[in-house]
Amino acid sequence: MSPVISTLDKPLTATGANRQLSWLGRIDPRARIVAAAAFAVVVVACESFLALGAAVGVAFALLSVSRLPAVRTMKRVAAMDSFILFILALLPFTVPGEPIFTLWGFPASWEGLWQAIEIALKANAIVLALMALVSTMEPVTLGHALHSLKVPEALVHLLMFTVRYIDVLREEYLRLRQAMKARGFRPGTNWHSYRSFGFLVGMMLVRSLERSERILGAMKCRGFTGRIPLLGRMAWRPADAVFVAGFALMLVGLAAMELSNGAA
Repeated sequence: MSPVISTLDKPLTATGANRQLSWLGRIDPRARIVAAAAFAVVVVACESFLALGAAVGVAFALLSVSRLPAVRTMKRVAAMDSFILFILALLPFTVPGEPIFTLWGFPASWEGLWQAIEIALKANAIVLALMALVSTMEPVTLGHALHSLKVPEALVHLLMFTVRYIDVLREEYLRLRQAMKARGFRPGTNWHSYRSFGFLVGMMLVRSLERSERILGAMKCRGFTGRIPLLGRMAWRPADAVFVAGFALMLVGLAAMELSNGAA
């Protein structure tokens, strides 16, 4: 995986964040990946609302430093929250404890409500930190950093090809859907619609297989042997060491908040 990155490359979030003006964007990608993983582990281990609130604050601070568009980023976080909203709404009714109110004969407990708030804080803190630390990297940079961190090459290659061709598959899907609309197809709750969508999925699989064979043939013609050679190595700078030290102190502070609250 080449560390040479053109100015046309887009970050994983395709938000157009200006990494040249972002202090966080100039930190070594390896340090940012390790920091994101460590932050996620510490946040998941926390249970006190003081520590979790501080973690959310840290995540927002990282988000502001990363210079990601605030409105677009919060829309993406809201989309993530919509997936867990149903689970969070059910927790007060499924966790036993002191009842708050009763709805249709089902009591809602304070313990379930606190647990739902705890899960929401953890999820949002981790997602915001990942978006600030990792999603602003170009895919090639992410792959290069993972390779430097000794992640298996097969997983790195799988990630890079997934990021590269998922948009190609989306365009293929849109072309097939457009062809269906041109033939007068209108989706509905009937067997014809179900059968048509089944054909759509099957055609997507067939075309994906054909495209993958063409891509593999093109890569072999260019000398691909199962490994992508690196043209250079990432260099560790003093600013990266300062970032790692500061981030480690912040994680220690979160752990201390959790332990002090647990002891109290």
